[in-house]
Amino acid sequence: MNIFEWSFLSGVLTATAPVLLAALGGLLCQVAGVFNIALEGQLLWGAFTAVVVSDATGSAWAGVAGAIIATVLFSGLLSGASVRLKADPIVVAVGLNLLALGLTAFLMRQIFGSGGTYSSPDLAGLPTLAELGLDIPVLGPQSPLVPLALLLVVAMAWWLTRTRSGLRLRGAGQHLEAAEAVGLPVAAYRHGVTLAAGALCGLAGAQLSLGNVTLFSEGMSAGRGWIAVVAVMLSSVLPYRLLLACLLFGVAEAFGFRLQGAGLPQQAADAAPYVITLVALVLAAVWRRRSHEHA
Repeated sequence: MNIFEWSFLSGVLTATAPVLLAALGGLLCQVAGVFNIALEGQLLWGAFTAVVVSDATGSAWAGVAGAIIATVLFSGLLSGASVRLKADPIVVAVGLNLLALGLTAFLMRQIFGSGGTYSSPDLAGLPTLAELGLDIPVLGPQSPLVPLALLLVVAMAWWLTRTRSGLRLRGAGQHLEAAEAVGLPVAAYRHGVTLAAGALCGLAGAQLSLGNVTLFSEGMSAGRGWIAVVAVMLSSVLPYRLLLACLLFGVAEAFGFRLQGAGLPQQAADAAPYVITLVALVLAAVWRRRSHEHA
């Protein structure tokens, strides 16, 4: 298995992009002091609405826009309940994950007339960079949302460390009482990042259902939102570390597909990225504990 083949590297980016986009939303929330574990449900909702709108309009870009808008509105439930009404964000997020899972399955039967998986020759998927005239070996087969995700990592790293608004957001999350004392609108910041996370999850869902594939399947997020939460935990709210954590998942999933092609049972191949992510989380916890002991 040659990991330096363009096809393998391309597969890594394909697997990484939806997780990275969702994780960027989770990182924004974490910076502001909001622990967002609703990424799974938001990603699934984005994937579903992207397919619904694309199927209805015949435009993949309309599907992307619809996914962003619908997922921002969906994330407003988390924002309103946890920030405005002071409800426990963990409880609210778990409820939203379950709501997304059940609601997409229900609406799929109402809209498409069947459950399971919906695909159609008329369903418009996202164009690849090669189809748009950008024939780059590793990026050519990707949708434009893949390089966008990579650019957003750079942009977020710059914004959080080099701009006044980014530094204020970090202050609101790290030093809540001090931020409130100097008059920073902490609640407004938290509302804003929660909705921004919804927009990023909408992009992630659109990439998953219109970029990685061109279909919707019940529960197709398949734990990617939870992997994004783990990536945020591993990143120490640093965007470049977040990228590395998400690439770890992408490499594991790409290896899983290769191993499945070599005869490994599908169940083992499907489990590979989650096992590797769990191992990474355990190793990170051990490393942090040892660092505290030596400090």
